[in-house]
Amino acid sequence: MRLGSGTFAACCVAIEVLGVAVFLRGFFPAPVRSSARAEHRAEPPAPEPSAGSSSNWTKLPPPLFSKVVIVLIDALRDDFVFGSKGVKFMPYTTYLVEKGASHSFVAEAKPPTVTMPRIKERETLLPNLLVLCGDHGMSETGSHGASSTEEVNTPLVLISSVFERKPGDMRHPKRVQQTDLAATLAIGLGLPIPKDSVGSLIFPVVEGKPMRDQLRFLHLNTVQLSKLLQENVPSYEKDPGFEQFKVSEKLHGNWIKLYLEENNSEVLFNLGTKVLRQYLDALKTLSLSLSTQVAQYDIYSMMVGTAVVLEVLTLLLLSIPQALHRKAELDVPLSSPVISLLFYLMFLVLSAIHVIVCTSAKSSCYFCGLPWLAACGVMALISALLCAIVSVLTKMFIRGSLPSKNPAPPNSGWSELDLLMVFGTVGHVVSLGASSFVEEEHQTWYFLVNTLCLALSQEIYRSYFLRDDGEPQCCFRVEQGFAGATPALQDRTGYDTREQDRVHVSSSLSEVLRGHEKWMVLASPWLILACCRLLRSLNQTGVQWAHRPDLGHWLTSSDHKAELSVLAALSLLVTFMLVQRGCSPVSKAALALGLLGVYCYRAAIGNVLFPWQQDNRDISKGIIEARFVYIFVLGILFTGTKDLLKSQVIAADFKIKTVGLWEIYSGLVLLAALLFRPHNLPVLAFSLLIQTVMTKFIWKPLRHDAAEITVMHYWFGQAFFYFQGNSNNIATVDISAGFVGLDTYMEIPAMFLTAFGTYAGPVLWASHLVHFLSSETSSGSALSHACFCYALIGSIPVSTYIILVTSLRYHLFIWSVFSPKLLYEGVHLLITAAVCAFFTTMDQTSLTKS
Repeated sequence: MRLGSGTFAACCVAIEVLGVAVFLRGFFPAPVRSSARAEHRAEPPAPEPSAGSSSNWTKLPPPLFSKVVIVLIDALRDDFVFGSKGVKFMPYTTYLVEKGASHSFVAEAKPPTVTMPRIKERETLLPNLLVLCGDHGMSETGSHGASSTEEVNTPLVLISSVFERKPGDMRHPKRVQQTDLAATLAIGLGLPIPKDSVGSLIFPVVEGKPMRDQLRFLHLNTVQLSKLLQENVPSYEKDPGFEQFKVSEKLHGNWIKLYLEENNSEVLFNLGTKVLRQYLDALKTLSLSLSTQVAQYDIYSMMVGTAVVLEVLTLLLLSIPQALHRKAELDVPLSSPVISLLFYLMFLVLSAIHVIVCTSAKSSCYFCGLPWLAACGVMALISALLCAIVSVLTKMFIRGSLPSKNPAPPNSGWSELDLLMVFGTVGHVVSLGASSFVEEEHQTWYFLVNTLCLALSQEIYRSYFLRDDGEPQCCFRVEQGFAGATPALQDRTGYDTREQDRVHVSSSLSEVLRGHEKWMVLASPWLILACCRLLRSLNQTGVQWAHRPDLGHWLTSSDHKAELSVLAALSLLVTFMLVQRGCSPVSKAALALGLLGVYCYRAAIGNVLFPWQQDNRDISKGIIEARFVYIFVLGILFTGTKDLLKSQVIAADFKIKTVGLWEIYSGLVLLAALLFRPHNLPVLAFSLLIQTVMTKFIWKPLRHDAAEITVMHYWFGQAFFYFQGNSNNIATVDISAGFVGLDTYMEIPAMFLTAFGTYAGPVLWASHLVHFLSSETSSGSALSHACFCYALIGSIPVSTYIILVTSLRYHLFIWSVFSPKLLYEGVHLLITAAVCAFFTTMDQTSLTKS
């Protein structure tokens, strides 16, 4: 079966989306969470157990502390406080602990919990207890986040006059879990234990209280954990911790009966001590069961999703030689008898594995819960992909063993720009294995874009000052570049080979480049670098420098609303000037009115001002103004779609298709202008400016092929994703974009608007790529090559990242750093699939026309 490389790539990405969805469903475990909602009235505390006699103690015990101060030190290792290192590095803390009443522990940060961020919520409570702790430790080399002893053991020192003065050995403190601190502070402050807490009371904190108070504290904690266990574990009655809790509660009732009878004999004390030990054992077992539930992954579903994703990536990598060939077609034979036999064997093996896993699984599994028809479909898909890979490898081996009839030309090697793109992509993928690089990924893309500009500058200067033989020259050799393109270049790009048109275009370009525009060509990379540097100052993102003031914060302050208004108006004007050049007259008018409506919308909600407007006017939701813009967005998109259909079905005019693509691009630009916050409108204007400069002064004169142009568009799209102020933190998603023009919450429109507002940078650069390749060539191979390259460069990061998060699933920062990035990668792959589908549609249009 023969497929075009664009169609093949679009199908691969669609299958990869399915694999990523299955992986995500298995990777994110079911949360251990109480079914009680915050809006419901707080439940009264559990009454004190009794056996025969009735107890009137149904309230929370009085608090142990009135105020709490938490000193949370980043990467504080336990040996920095305890032992000889503590005396050396933290002498005052050691002196304070030895002098005053305190309790010292080694708190283990058990991955993948995120206890300390929860503890920070209580920092506003007032102090009488001093808590010194660390969020995590670090290794001898300074790294942190892994599961080594140095990285998970942190000190926990509780200092208070409430505690009795006891001489202790700080060199061998007891071990507790970081999750225990939430329950301990709640009990110490007389507050209800958080319903979702999986920790247990640190008993030495309350051991100075009377026996009845101690048992009451332990009972409240075990009741809370047992309820959480009942709501999250179906077979909770068989859990050892739940059985121990029932025994403890029964013994506690007997002790209360003796206590109320005013029996102060030794029997009461011994029974109380037994109940204490029973409660502590039950707490330990319950906490361990719930903690295990938190860190329980659906490994089988993850493996199925990973298998699909890796097979797709392998197939894409093996198909590169055929996909980037001049014909842009691939032969994917699936009907061979040998391949068919392998398919059935693999299908039977996978079915057997599926039955064994699903019948022996002790915990819930998403993939096992699917209908058998759906599960068999996925297994058949995995088998088919494996057969395709085997077929491609077999053909490559056969071709490699035979002498080549068409040896590669000498000039078919990779250029310096190609090497930069390959090593840049590989370097970015490798960097995703470090949490710091994930948090600061924008720095990676800024570096790659800047390096790309320098490489383009070097290529421009070399093309201008030197001939191919190394001799100096005074102008671009555009005539030779366009009229005498090498066969290798034609195979890679698919540019039109009509010589008369090439000579005409090249001659006119040569005349233009001999004038003032040759200086624009020389200065274009530096202009792009300057634009990128300005955009970096607009929004500080990431983690390390997110707190630093930036131009965006300065503009959004109420004191600089006039400056923001001027900047927003100029940005909208530049946007119109750069976009209108390729639109039809009707679309130009709609674009102008739409951009005017964008400014009116921002003025209506109080972000910007009109020149005649005072700052103290009433503020509205801007529903009418936003819907006014939506009308023009839909109108422009409809006009562009109509032109595309007309170019495919009715007319044979190549210009109609080009105009239609540009109008669709213009509609997306107008939608982005509406959704962007006012201080981000310069990001949109600079994006259009850079696209215009690169189109006119870089891509055309330097004759880059479709693959190189695609990678450049992808890189700049990723950079502009972060120029908008986005990061790999979910908190930076601008949710307000999903409510523009909506008076009530509507799920589907809100999701679409939020996704487009977040990924506007990559989407606009991909749309510009389709228009550029369609306008520069009438052959469909360029679009096919671009679609394949876009799918490949989008698949490599998500496939590699899936392997990384699987291996790092017990990393301390798996939920705070790696998991949000995984969600971003999943959504980005979905958008890549939509882009590839659009590529394929335009490719089929070109094939139909040809």
